[in-house]
Parts: sequence; C-alpha cells; structure tokens
Amino acid sequence: MTKISQDQAHFTLRGRNPDVLTCIANLSNDEVFTPPEFANRMLDTLAAAWAADNGGANLWADKSVRFLDPFTKSGVFLREITSRLTVGLKDEIPDLQKRVDHILTKQVFGIGITELTSLLARRSLYCSKFANGKHSIAKSFENNQGNIWFKRTEHNWIDGKCAYCGASQKTMDRGDGNETHAYAFIHTDNIKTRIIEFFGDDMQFDVIIGNPPYQLDDGGFGKSAAPIYQLFVEQAKRLEPRYLSLVIPSRWFAGGKGLDEFRESMLTDKRVRSINDYLSAADVFPGVGLKGGVCYFLWEKDNPGLCRVTTSFKDWPISSASRPLLEEGADIFIRFNEGLSVLKKVAAVETGQSNSILLPENKRFDRLVSSRKPFGLETKFKGKASKHADDLFVYQNGGTGYTPRKSITTGVDLIDKWKVYVGRAAPGTGNRDTYPHRIISTPFIGEPGSISSETYLCIGPLESKSEAESVLSYLSCRLTRLLILLHKPSQDTTRKVYTFVPTQKWTKQWTDTDLYKKYSLTDEEIAFIEKIVRPMDLTSDLFEEISVDEDDED
Repeated sequence: MTKISQDQAHFTLRGRNPDVLTCIANLSNDEVFTPPEFANRMLDTLAAAWAADNGGANLWADKSVRFLDPFTKSGVFLREITSRLTVGLKDEIPDLQKRVDHILTKQVFGIGITELTSLLARRSLYCSKFANGKHSIAKSFENNQGNIWFKRTEHNWIDGKCAYCGASQKTMDRGDGNETHAYAFIHTDNIKTRIIEFFGDDMQFDVIIGNPPYQLDDGGFGKSAAPIYQLFVEQAKRLEPRYLSLVIPSRWFAGGKGLDEFRESMLTDKRVRSINDYLSAADVFPGVGLKGGVCYFLWEKDNPGLCRVTTSFKDWPISSASRPLLEEGADIFIRFNEGLSVLKKVAAVETGQSNSILLPENKRFDRLVSSRKPFGLETKFKGKASKHADDLFVYQNGGTGYTPRKSITTGVDLIDKWKVYVGRAAPGTGNRDTYPHRIISTPFIGEPGSISSETYLCIGPLESKSEAESVLSYLSCRLTRLLILLHKPSQDTTRKVYTFVPTQKWTKQWTDTDLYKKYSLTDEEIAFIEKIVRPMDLTSDLFEEISVDEDDED
C-alpha cells in the first residue's frame, strides 16, 4: 500500500459506523461530551455566517483560518473541523499528507480540561495519544502533545476559595492523585499571555468553538452548584476571535446564581448574532440531567445586529425569528418567539403602550408574592403533630404540623388573613423538560391562622375567601402560567418569576376564555399557549412533596 493510500485509509476509518465518539459515556453532568452530529450542526451555523460575511466564501477552503477549542474533551470539534478542511483544501494543497500536516500544525488547536480528555482528544484528532507517535496522521510535530495542550493547573486559594473560579478549598484541594478541575483557560489574569505559554506564539484565533464545563464539581448538587460556563465565555471574548460559538445551559436567559452580570452583558451585546435554543437538554445530550435546556450561540466580533433566535423541541415545528435579545422593559431574555407576541399584547392592554413589556408597579402580581421563607421557617422545618392553644397550622414539606404563634416573627401581617400558597419548586419531571407541563405546583387556599415553611410561597394578604378563590382560579389559567414560564429559568419559582403577570380584579372566577378575550389573542397564540401549558386540576396533588435547594437565589 502506498503512503498516500495508507493516509487515506486513516481518514476512511473515521467514517465507520458507529462513530466511537457517539458511544462514550459522559464524565458527569458538568463535563459533557458533545455528540458529533451536534458539533456538526454548530459548524454548519458557523460556516453559513462566514459565507454571509465574506461574499459567499467557503470557510473550509481557507488555509489561513485558525480554530481553537479551549475546553477539549473528546476532541470532536477539532476532528470534525479537520475533516472539513481536508476536503475543502484539496485544490489548494493537493498532496494529502502535506494538507493534513498543514491543518493539524497550523490551523487546529485545543486545550484539554483534564489529562484524560487531552489523551482522548489526541486519539480523536491524531489517531494516536502521541502527536509525534508512529501511528499519528500528523508527521511534523516534534512533541507528543501536538497542538492539544494540557498541563496540570492548581487553584489559587484565597480565604478558602479559588480566586479564579470560586471553588472550595475544602472540597477541591484533594492532593496530587486527583484531578484539580482547575481549568487552565480561566485560571489566569491574562489569557493572551497564557496562550503564548500554551502554544509558543502570539497567535490570533479566527474561530473559538466548543462546549465548556458547566459548573463546579465541588460538592454542590444540581442547580445549587455554582455555574462556571460564563467564565469561559467571558475569557473567550477577551481573545477577540472573529467568531465565537459555544454550547451552554439555557438558564442564563433569566439569570440565577452568579449569572446576573453575565446575562446583562450577553443581552446587551449586539455581536451575539444567533442563538439556537433546545428546550430539552435530552434532545442534545441524551441521558444528561440538565434542567432548563441548552443552547449554542454565535458571536461575531465585526458584525453586530439583531439576533436570530431559533427554538427546537423534539418533533415540534422549529420557531425562528430575528429580534433584539433584550426587549424594552425586560431584564431577561424572552425565550419563546411566540411567547413574546403574547406578552406584548398583555402589556399593551395593561399599560396602554405598545413599546414596552414592563408592567406598572401597581399592576404587577409579584407584589402579592412573598419572598422565600415567608414566615421565617426553613424547608426542613417540621411542626408538632398535635395542636395546643394558640398554635398556628403549618403547611410544610411533606405534610402539615403546628407551631406556637409566638415563635413566628416574620410575615405576621399575613397570619390572620386569607392567602394562597404555591410551591417554590415546580412539580418534578425527572431529568427531562417536558411540554406541556404545569409550570407551577398546584396552588391552594390558606385560611386565617395558617402559615407555611420555605417549601411554599405565600400570595396575599387577601381580604376574603372569595378573593382567595379568585386568585386561585387565575393561577390555574394557562395564560397566567405561560407568563410565569417566560420569566422562569429553572424548576425554582421565586417571586421574580411573577414579574410579567398582571393583577386582575379579584371579584370573579377567572378562566382562560376570559383572559384570551381580554388580551385579544389569536387562534395561533392560543394554540401555542395550550401546547406549552397543561391544564391544572386544583383538586389534585395539593400536598405533593416538594424539594427545594436552600441555596437558590430569591
């Protein structure tokens, strides 16, 4: 077999079915391997933008473009980029070995997040764990790392926390035998200088693309763990690539723990030109428990403008629209294109204006909603089983109990009033986001003399049982719960998520028919609402057990 045919065989083997990178298990929900199909979807979006910005030019036929994956895990992005360049540069560099050497030494670069993933990425890209090994398809490297850099990095501990990523020294300072998870890309004060250390040259990357770690693996669980993906996004922007495309959790749309500044910077950055949003993370990463979905975005340094927002969910029709990321009067990203239309109609009726979705203070339902711990009792609180004189009735996690009135010093103005209780956590749906769903847990009326633990929010005070019944009927309406969803980034339903919900007159039993008519919704808008929001039976699941992360923000 000739040398060229041997090299061609290397590349042919990569097309065998199944692709090994579709078969490997994820390291964790924090460090998720990207499926090849999805990586190629991101590359297609990138290539289309490049062509649009460069007179129809083919990105994969340009031998000068440099690509960086700064959080390489399986190496899938670098492998697929190399595959595309190998085809695209065929006319420019006819000799296959020279073409491959040029691509691998001059165009594609990666930074491993752990020693294991750096080895895996080299096997994916070079067909050898050593870039200069005898089985490597690259023939010009003098070192075994090639252009996939990895070196153990340590945290910078200050007062028990890492100054760069915020990791806890108590849980992450685990000795030389374990990975530090101190990701080199974000553990530096000057990323441009660090890139020179990595690759030995002051190079400019045209494209940064990849899938960063999502949160700190330092003892947090689920959404109570601190997110860190925003640190990678911010660091990548400091390198000033022409294009930046990353896949990250969608929860940043409405903020959350440590994400408010990041959300604001993204939503006011007109260089974010497209967002592809997947309502269910399982549609992208099968088997990964990641509430709130995922998205990938494309940032173009030299081409600001409106953002193309595309929403996908299972076999539903794809929704796509070009619009500002930040609507006037909003401080979050409105996730659904159709939902934005509904929200604008609601706000127009309530404000008499058509250019803002911000409700006036006196018409916002959230002013009736308590903050967390409406009566100062934590989620773990368990009241007494039997009632004594002057005890209050307590709705608590998993049931009810009693506690002395004198023990309550918070929310005392609500104790002897009618109110409505609603769980702080929405009903669980396992590890998958499903539609239609209820958005909130089943609300119920709280009689005078009752209180609740942190498991519930308290809506009130209300002057009579009939007012409470009116509020209850309103919360059961699909339109009301859609407006909640538009401000709800996760399972947690704090007071903030009621920001877009207007108050009504509490003199009647509200129905969706009433609300659809009041806000002049079209048949298409009604169909969208009823596709997203499930009907609610107020007689079921009143005391379902709800688990709330105590560290969630209000």
